[in-house]
Amino acid sequence: MKFTTQLPVFNEQLHKSLVNEGWTPFKEPKKLTTAILLSVPFMILNVAIAIGVMYLATRVTPGQLPEQTFTITINLMSLIYLVLLLIVHELIHLIFVPNFLKSRETFIGVHWLAGFVYTRQLISKGRFLLISFAPFFILSIAAPFVLGMFNLLTTGVAILVIINAAASSVDLLNSAIIIFQAPSRSKIASNGVLSYWKKDESSSGEAFVK
Repeated sequence: MKFTTQLPVFNEQLHKSLVNEGWTPFKEPKKLTTAILLSVPFMILNVAIAIGVMYLATRVTPGQLPEQTFTITINLMSLIYLVLLLIVHELIHLIFVPNFLKSRETFIGVHWLAGFVYTRQLISKGRFLLISFAPFFILSIAAPFVLGMFNLLTTGVAILVIINAAASSVDLLNSAIIIFQAPSRSKIASNGVLSYWKKDESSSGEAFVK
């Protein structure tokens, strides 16, 4: 595992090599701004799910949450909590990457105010979906439900839960692309902002894109 401050860069030579080897590029957004715009429906859905989970766990009506949100003052502690949320979100992605501690092809990074996890390992479709979906499930579904059951879900925590749900929208957009475009038994390869799939015809161990 390596730390980086540089976003993954698309490699034209690697693209040609992968295509020649039978890898199929996903039809996906090639720019982050486009991905964010396309993920807006997932953002709305994620927030609705998170609020629904908190309602079921605490019996707090959804209408109460927005009213309380507007009374929150953005201060230094709020920024610290947001940074911690970002770190935890990315670490959850990371721990589901196979052999992330020993892998020299897996990166965790920060670029401006954005955090990211990137691996050049070949990942199975199922593992890729787990990596993408885990932060949303753990932080915006499982955690608020458990906290709510024990009356530990404060307004501040609820707001962080909603922020994480909204921030997970691009992850779920990527998951939807993988689900509908890649066959059930397939491997996923990454090349900067682009990803590729190929039928998994082997049971070999860890591999990576060269």
